[in-house]
Amino acid sequence: MKESWRWFGPNDPVSIEDIRQTGATDIVSALHNIPTGEVWSIAAIKEHQALIETTPAGLNPLTWSVVESIPVHEDIKLQRPGHERYVANWITSMQNLAACGIKTICYNFMPVIDWTRTDLRYKMPSGAYALRFDQLQFSVFDLCILKREHAEKEYTQAEIDQANQAFEAMTEQQITQLTNNIIAGLPGKMTDDYSVDDFREMVAQYQDVSHEVFRSHLFEFLFAVLPYAEKDGVKLAIHPDDPPRDLLGLPRVVCTSEDYQKLFAALPSPANGLTLCVGTLGSRPDNNLPQMAREFSDRIFFSHLRGVSLDPQDPRTFYEANHLDSDVNMIQVIKELLNEEKNRASKGADHSQVFIRPDHGHQMMDDIHKSVNPGYTAIGRLKGLAELRGVIRTLESL
Repeated sequence: MKESWRWFGPNDPVSIEDIRQTGATDIVSALHNIPTGEVWSIAAIKEHQALIETTPAGLNPLTWSVVESIPVHEDIKLQRPGHERYVANWITSMQNLAACGIKTICYNFMPVIDWTRTDLRYKMPSGAYALRFDQLQFSVFDLCILKREHAEKEYTQAEIDQANQAFEAMTEQQITQLTNNIIAGLPGKMTDDYSVDDFREMVAQYQDVSHEVFRSHLFEFLFAVLPYAEKDGVKLAIHPDDPPRDLLGLPRVVCTSEDYQKLFAALPSPANGLTLCVGTLGSRPDNNLPQMAREFSDRIFFSHLRGVSLDPQDPRTFYEANHLDSDVNMIQVIKELLNEEKNRASKGADHSQVFIRPDHGHQMMDDIHKSVNPGYTAIGRLKGLAELRGVIRTLESL
């Protein structure tokens, strides 16, 4: 497996020099300074690439191998008039990346919001902090803060009563923190901050978009993109919706095995693949991760190896556990990925190894007192990478 590490650029609190010390060999990055929908020029790509790959004498080199992500403009997702310009720009950015030798691209097709958590500092029994999604807190935001139109139709009366009671007990500071966590608090979500009114308006634009229609928008986007990806040897790896279920009335169509089956049946291109995000998919109880890793093994071009622990009272609530101590059988998932690598090597594939990275580590030890990107601290991810590396080396030796 190819060990990689996500880097958010020069402003990332975890520097390239820090990453080099982890033993990872490859970098997962993106041009976060370029507005969504605009072209990533070859010059901009090479400038960022140089920051990563310029190696002082005597030190181990790093390679920018995976892009996470080229954002997909909302006009494409909604197929607004003129969205074709953004599709063309996305294709050009992909071609420019390929021209620079970067040919694995993780992307997502989540409407409005990227990965969503209600708590960015959930204290663990160890004293470290994890990311958490609390269903009650999310319902408070939806029903009492956002006040989304017709939201009450998606909740039971008992859930509505609980949300109202919880909201009445919250301070203004708690309300603001919850709102920021969901709307503007996460890296890779949106480049600008939005008010509650802005956010409500964005969500409302999807109120008449069904799952079938939204899935067709994804398929049409890929129908346009995939021929160019094939030509340039690019592998596209779609990230699942996080959490993998509908939120805020928004249609989510990359959540289950059935969703992937529909995707690959409709678009069987060898360039059409997935990012196996174990933690994301594992936050849905009916997703069997070892089975999914086996079923879609030849489509897995990238994997985020983390896990979650579900609340036994309400499995919609979860926290991000230690990499090997979640509700997912991580060892079996890794075994399936290693089996696929062997299969690819036996067929003479040019690139048999799967890119993996530790994901969403706990904020712990000295990092507790630092300003960090939530989920992307140095020590927590290093701990996760060390654990994963141990499993991989053990399985490879058997």
